[in-house]
Amino acid sequence: MHRDEGGGGPSVLGRMRGMKKVLVIGGTWFLGRAVVEEALARGLAVTTFNRGRSGHAVPGTETILGDRTSAEDLARLAAAGPWDAVIDTSASEQPPRVVLAGARALEAVTDRYVYISTVSVYAGWPDHPLRVGDALMDGPADADEDYGRNPPGWMGPDLYYGRQKAGAERAVLETFGPERSWILRPGVILGPGEYVGRLPWWLRRAERGGEILAPGDPDKSIQPVDVRDVADFAVDVAGRPGGGIHNVTAPMGRDTMASFLEACLRVTGGSGRLRWVPDGVLLEQGVRQWTELPLWRTHEGVWQIDSSTAYAAGLACRPLEDTVRDTWQWLTSGNEPVLHPRAAAHGIAPERETAILSAAGFTG
Repeated sequence: MHRDEGGGGPSVLGRMRGMKKVLVIGGTWFLGRAVVEEALARGLAVTTFNRGRSGHAVPGTETILGDRTSAEDLARLAAAGPWDAVIDTSASEQPPRVVLAGARALEAVTDRYVYISTVSVYAGWPDHPLRVGDALMDGPADADEDYGRNPPGWMGPDLYYGRQKAGAERAVLETFGPERSWILRPGVILGPGEYVGRLPWWLRRAERGGEILAPGDPDKSIQPVDVRDVADFAVDVAGRPGGGIHNVTAPMGRDTMASFLEACLRVTGGSGRLRWVPDGVLLEQGVRQWTELPLWRTHEGVWQIDSSTAYAAGLACRPLEDTVRDTWQWLTSGNEPVLHPRAAAHGIAPERETAILSAAGFTG
């Protein structure tokens, strides 16, 4: 076996040769569903493991229902193996100890483990530009769900999620070793099926038209990545011997907040007018960063994630306008995202938007 350090390597077909069976933990909605669809498109036999409570199974998969927090269910899952690889897409809300138990249960029945992590694991996120190899947050491999919670009255950034995910990464690496572990760290993932509500909110806002509060610097670079591109890359590395760690974002400098919002207007046919309000005004008005105006954040490093090792290893990112267009088509074709509590936090109330525009000097 060898560790991938970012080299281009052989063709996709060459890398996939020999991989026939893959286990996807999750597999019914957004990223998990995109992973399953990509694996099936490559002719792989796909087993999914989930509770069966969110989304629907993709036709053509073998579904094993169970709870990853249950030792009995994990033992039953392991007995259904072996697989060439496991791709874990459903650990975002699981503490490290749960990921550790699952990895240990599967270690003997799968060759390698692909863990979908996040750039939030970095100690410098979101204040500093980041690259693979930078320091990570603390987080033991056996941490429970209470580890890393911010104390009452804490006024700094929320470190809980990053600590939990950093611990989960360590759980995988300690169990499978670096030579059998692929750790993928996406930033913001957008695309058809998105449940968080970032892109769907902007699309509906663009459709409504009128005076649209556009946040911050229109030329500020942003790096959202399409869910289908993350899925393609995850299945790709799952077929490779060895292991590695990659950030997974769109290239720095390719897209801007202006090009993103203009694309939302184009695909929806909205007649709205973008009114750019400086960061300082938004901060004075107490606008919640990252949620009230989705994708807007003033921290220096939030959109400065170096994913060059992933590009060298085969990650390809489609144009952002394609993501915007396809998500709009998905939304307007009778589809609804899986209900998730995070969606309710996204978007600004119309009356508050109008008040902020007035404070910024836009009076219609």
